[in-house]
Amino acid sequence: MSVLKTALKAVQPALERALSGLDRAFSGYVQPRRARGKLILQPYVGWGTPVFVELTGRVLLPRALAPARTADPHWHNFRNILRRLLSREVGGVQVTGTLGEATASGVSDADGYFTLVFEPGEGGPFSEGWHEARLSIGGRPGRTRADVQVIGKARFGVISDLDDTVIRSDVTSVPRMLLTSLTGNARTRLPFPGVSALYRALTRDLRGGEETRNPIFYVSSSPWNFFDLLWQFLDYRRIPPGPLFLRNWGVELLRGHGGHKHEVIERLFSRFPELNFVLIGDSGEQDPEIYAEVVRRHPGRVLGVYIRDVTETGRDEGVRKLREEVRQAGVDLVLAADTLNAATHAMALGLIRPGELRSVAASVTRRTKP
Repeated sequence: MSVLKTALKAVQPALERALSGLDRAFSGYVQPRRARGKLILQPYVGWGTPVFVELTGRVLLPRALAPARTADPHWHNFRNILRRLLSREVGGVQVTGTLGEATASGVSDADGYFTLVFEPGEGGPFSEGWHEARLSIGGRPGRTRADVQVIGKARFGVISDLDDTVIRSDVTSVPRMLLTSLTGNARTRLPFPGVSALYRALTRDLRGGEETRNPIFYVSSSPWNFFDLLWQFLDYRRIPPGPLFLRNWGVELLRGHGGHKHEVIERLFSRFPELNFVLIGDSGEQDPEIYAEVVRRHPGRVLGVYIRDVTETGRDEGVRKLREEVRQAGVDLVLAADTLNAATHAMALGLIRPGELRSVAASVTRRTKP
């Protein structure tokens, strides 16, 4: 035993040097030295009411991510995914923001996250619609722009999942999901046919000759590290923008997908007590169960539930049972293989117009032709 200890003690310095070298090499690959130095702010999408707006974000070291291109090779996309997942967060940094005449400040936590809460001052409530907030790091030059949506009067709101609801992710097949998620980018990832047209129709609200917007909120199990990829995807595919609610994989992963989605939906229902909602998800995870529970908890506030069918027959039977339970509460749960079925039901409810249904049908037909 003493001989083994002596041998281990002799090779320990060399082993430590080798591990240190590997760490430096891998870190250099993920975080090139030329990108290090100044801190950057990664703001997410601010959201709230005319009297209360919340904006979250993260303080990071630069990640040297080049803009996504359709022709980017898989290895290039995979490297960028690694750089997102292995981001370097910075805690203890004071962040200050301005929204109109309102100001707010916060300090980043150990994972780099910060939250700013804006309340209007003497200038009166924030106006409905999209605004631009300006953020800065205390004691450092430069400002970062952040999108903020103020929700006022609307006919209804939309809460939508992202993975396998809007964007093809193949969550029911782990190998395909990993290949799709790890080797794609914002321009190569594909939406389901008709999603863009349907979501634009749901968020368009013409009343009294003046165009307003129904808000849409996206809830996903993806980590916040993928925010920029998902935001660029929505923009590139002309899918209406809205606040994204992702997860901190360092802590929230332990709560599971259902706990995260339940918490977000409860916050939205509480923050907008006079707003009814349309819930959109898929059968691949727990969306039917989660939405059925929301219908039970909030009678009269769910206008419809649309579930994209991405699973086998056995799972469909369980969803159909939930459909009957939800129907007893006066809400239709539509289990559909494509976007057109959901759009047809939405038109029957008066949520979208006949012309918008034709746009969804044309989009689905165009994308599904051989």
